[in-house]
Amino acid sequence: MDFTKVTEITKASNTSFFYSFLLLPKAKQNAIYSVYAFCRISDDIVDDEAEREIKLKNLKNWRESFLDALKNGTKDEILAPVVHSIKKFNISEKHFLDLLDGMEMDLNEVRFSTFEELYDYCYKAASTVGLMCAEIFGYKNEKMKKYAEFLGVALQLTNIIRDVKPDAQRSRIYLPKEDLEKFGVSENEILSLQTTSKFQELLRFEGNRAKEYFLKALKNLVISDKKSFFAAEIMREIYYRLLLQIENSNYSVLTFRPSLNKITQVKIALKVWFSCQFSFSK
Repeated sequence: MDFTKVTEITKASNTSFFYSFLLLPKAKQNAIYSVYAFCRISDDIVDDEAEREIKLKNLKNWRESFLDALKNGTKDEILAPVVHSIKKFNISEKHFLDLLDGMEMDLNEVRFSTFEELYDYCYKAASTVGLMCAEIFGYKNEKMKKYAEFLGVALQLTNIIRDVKPDAQRSRIYLPKEDLEKFGVSENEILSLQTTSKFQELLRFEGNRAKEYFLKALKNLVISDKKSFFAAEIMREIYYRLLLQIENSNYSVLTFRPSLNKITQVKIALKVWFSCQFSFSK
């Protein structure tokens, strides 16, 4: 199986995702890169500058191509590695379809009335990826599925807080309406990028909620499976640091974008990898 294209796509992303998986065995690394490439292509369809109807059609075609590849096989340089990885690691195709459902939600007017609705979106947009990765990493305890689900929610909530500005510029508001009302923040204030003390308190509330899900993930991290999940732990550490940067900026996300340079990410990766290799079950 040729993983050249999916590897190129992952490397070109220059994201923390790539640095988190450098230390994986080659077979698992290839599978992760295949998953990432699938996500990247899906995301690019949604974020394209084309009209909404065209993007919906392209996403529908991508879904149909995926299902056809699963059923009949394919030589496509992205879908072939994806199908190979699904079969090799017994990954549920439902995770991929749920992910595409989450992507489609981004093409509608993004508004959520409650956190329950936002959670469903976070699950589809991020927890699904975590659950795919969990099958690739391998686990003995079923609690690791909850770890993957909660970590996905924590990462997505962090993304939502970080990306309030670019999302608002696309007329997307992911923060639940019930939370906006609780803090007296209007949709117009967000869409017009107004920094107010109420807005910062709203984001602080969401930041604390993200922290809760980082903690929930940790509580479901089984020590005997920690070694296999070192890449996920690297992602957790990187994103938690980004969240702390946002917190330390007093949630000034309209003027500040948190980031970690490559050297810092590599240092985190090595530190977490070493820690996971020497974690022992009690």
